[in-house]
Amino acid sequence: MDKVVASAAEAVADIPDGASLAVGGFGLSGVPTVLIEALHRAGVTGLSVVSNNCGAMETGLAVLLSAHRIARVTGSYVGENEEFARQYLAGEIELELIPQGTLAERLRAGGCGIPAFYTPAGVGTLVAEGGLPWRYTSDGRVAVASPPKEVRVFDGRAYVLEHGIRTDYALVRAARGDRHGNLVFSKSARNFNPPAAMAGRITVAEVEELVEPGELDPDRVHLPGIFVQRVVALSPGQAADKRIERRTVTPPRAKAAA
Repeated sequence: MDKVVASAAEAVADIPDGASLAVGGFGLSGVPTVLIEALHRAGVTGLSVVSNNCGAMETGLAVLLSAHRIARVTGSYVGENEEFARQYLAGEIELELIPQGTLAERLRAGGCGIPAFYTPAGVGTLVAEGGLPWRYTSDGRVAVASPPKEVRVFDGRAYVLEHGIRTDYALVRAARGDRHGNLVFSKSARNFNPPAAMAGRITVAEVEELVEPGELDPDRVHLPGIFVQRVVALSPGQAADKRIERRTVTPPRAKAAA
């Protein structure tokens, strides 16, 4: 089945207000910026987003965040996004913070049809005991706090119950992909894109290089096309547009004295 659609706008056209989205990316790596910008232009609002972080440097999810299109975030890292922190502390957005590994596994579990699992991460903390502020009031009081989670002991060690995550849609970015939706990710972009894609009931992938079926080595495919419903081929300019959060350059060596 050819899953390629003509444009990013067409690929996200049916995402309604209030939809839940799993969004790939790790920092500024592997972020589906073209699909996010198309969603922004469509005017969709009230979104519930599941992602490791919520954009930075006015790119990625920061575009939707700054426009107040996001109502709730489930993630593991606020990062250096000052606007995200401001909205959270001002009570303008709800935030469920989850340990990073737990978030990845909750997405993967949801995509695999696993409703819940036990993990030692978070035992003995507010993650398990409840009370983490999910939403503040405008005057700084806790309006919504996380509930306590079930804790059980296996072989003498305590584990907390975490539920798999399923979302209405997922937006991801891949280095290469074919028309059947088989995807290959580059380096750290592989951290959250595959589990995010698995969690979405409808997954849209923007690919930097579109190839024909059969051109990808099956042993090198990171995500099979069964998890992907739509593919958008990026232009060379879109594929090359990648931000660097902190550019570090090694200074040139001083010429040896003659």
